[in-house]
Amino acid sequence: MKVRVLISFKDSVLDPQGQTVKNALHSLGYNFVKDVRQGKVFELELEGISEEEAKKIIPEISDKVLANPIIEKFTWEILQ
Repeated sequence: MKVRVLISFKDSVLDPQGQTVKNALHSLGYNFVKDVRQGKVFELELEGISEEEAKKIIPEISDKVLANPIIEKFTWEILQ
């Protein structure tokens, strides 16, 4: 089974890289871009556990290892 975890800054955290990208887009004429937030994507391939077990363990893995819970939030989905 494959799982995709998306990590991004919490809304209250400044994202300087996203701001830089937004400014670059505006300088190229893409002024309709209101905001850019950067993040990370992890794809995990799991073996030997059920979907029910994955639903319990993925938030734990994300919170303990993949994301910094002080400044980041995460979402995840089972791909297959």
